[in-house]
Amino acid sequence: MRTVLAFDFGASSGRAIKAVYDGAKISYEEIHRFENIPLTIDGHICHNVDMILDEVKKAIDKAGNIDSLAFDTWGVDYGLLNADGKLIHTPFHYRDTRTDGIIEKAYKKMPASRLYSETGNQIMNINTLFQLLTDENAQKADKLLFMPDLFCYMLTGNKVCEKSIASTSQMLNPETQNWSEDVLNTFKIDKNIFPALCTSGTANGEYKGIKVITVAGHDTQCAVAAMPCINKNAAFLSCGTWSLIGCELEEPVVTDESNSLELSNELGANGKINYLKNISGLWLIQETKRDLAKGGQLYSYNELEQLAKASEPFKCFIDPDDSMLSAHGDLPNKIKEYCKVTNQPIPETVGEIVRCIYESLAMKYRYALNQISKCTGKEFDILHLLGGGTKDGFLCQLTADSIDMPVTAGPVEATALGNIILQLIALGEINDINEGRQLIAKTHKLNTFIPSHTDEWDSAYGRFVSIIEKKN
Repeated sequence: MRTVLAFDFGASSGRAIKAVYDGAKISYEEIHRFENIPLTIDGHICHNVDMILDEVKKAIDKAGNIDSLAFDTWGVDYGLLNADGKLIHTPFHYRDTRTDGIIEKAYKKMPASRLYSETGNQIMNINTLFQLLTDENAQKADKLLFMPDLFCYMLTGNKVCEKSIASTSQMLNPETQNWSEDVLNTFKIDKNIFPALCTSGTANGEYKGIKVITVAGHDTQCAVAAMPCINKNAAFLSCGTWSLIGCELEEPVVTDESNSLELSNELGANGKINYLKNISGLWLIQETKRDLAKGGQLYSYNELEQLAKASEPFKCFIDPDDSMLSAHGDLPNKIKEYCKVTNQPIPETVGEIVRCIYESLAMKYRYALNQISKCTGKEFDILHLLGGGTKDGFLCQLTADSIDMPVTAGPVEATALGNIILQLIALGEINDINEGRQLIAKTHKLNTFIPSHTDEWDSAYGRFVSIIEKKN
């Protein structure tokens, strides 16, 4: 019997999941949760790491006797340490606007095609490379730690750099699985700023007698590790604040076409390439709920879903990733403005706004899967929807309708379960990720959504594509 503690931190909340493995099944419970509310420091959005660390220690105290613990978080963000091992500055949040316009400046030193062929990452201004280029503290830093590695360090004092989280940075080469010398040299980034790279499942010291294990630091890779399937024709959708949709490959795809379609190669916990597209996800619903609450309109997520269900289908669409919609604040009015500038009917009610988000996400999933099929030659026959989005039956059904294939939803706690499985592998209780996936498939409830009304979706999809491509 083994007891482990999985810390799963998103950009909007954090929680601790305590799990017990008895040799046949994994039982688990959430023992602690907190809001991850950013700070504003000198006009910049930052992560409140001191608060998060306090919450970590509270959770460890609540957990009692455990064998190990591990962290997974969102990608790209980092902390910079000075020579004394202290944070130079509170870590910046990827939604901070300081990187606006930096990509165009970077292209003057390295063209997009070369940058993509070296790193395989979808080129986004939130990526670590571009954050570093706008961080005045970078030249003063002794070490850079990505967020999950930073929390491990705060408990153990040991500095490592786990590969899956490093692969979100726009600086790691997916073929060599090492830092790109070309990128680092071109942008004058000292390779010594990075601790030694390590694979998922590496022991990283102890905290009060508890083993601290470095699992797949990127939450997406933890979720994919828990995908209850070894079908080679399966696609995955890790659905939370962000939606990451893709498939597992043996080799990266770094073609010009892949770059132009904004597809990304990230390293999975099993050493495979997770070839995927980053799409803004349930953050759009979360932000809408927050903005409505600021105006005195208090809705639960279930109430928003019911209002959306009762609203007219296919009235209007947004591109979930349009820059008009990427910043915090006033999202309902930004959606209305998007529809206005794209000559669509403007959603007036709360239900119409939320339905627009739901349907647009489902359409964007289809759009991304078509691009992935085009670049890989793979044809998919099932989509595994993982994470918090599995609780949203309306989104699951809309996704099945949009992509015209079955959607298997579950497990809800895919990210935490991936974290747990990887700890159990490191502890010698499970042989590998495939065994962990089979265990999850046997012991966890999964829901399957069958597509319907596909003719209506086909017609609406043509409109969606026309709208977002004309806008771009």
